[in-house]
Amino acid sequence: MPWLEVIWIYGPGGNVEHIAENDVTPEEAEHVLRNAESKDSSDSSRRPIAFGFTRTGRELGVVFEWVDEITVYPVTAFEL
Repeated sequence: MPWLEVIWIYGPGGNVEHIAENDVTPEEAEHVLRNAESKDSSDSSRRPIAFGFTRTGRELGVVFEWVDEITVYPVTAFEL
């Protein structure tokens, strides 16, 4: 995927806290976003979702929003 920037919000209620609830780190989610095996739309939110593997072999889905042409905001991430 052609973006250069990924927005991470580390404070309370941010996306880092949200993905941590699913035992996913920002590094894992960003790796999947940058190296997606496939992409689709989330069934529940209709947002884009990227599917892929972390460096350690975990298969994740990462739901995100486009902020602009080169920036994405990961909304949630979870192990498949």
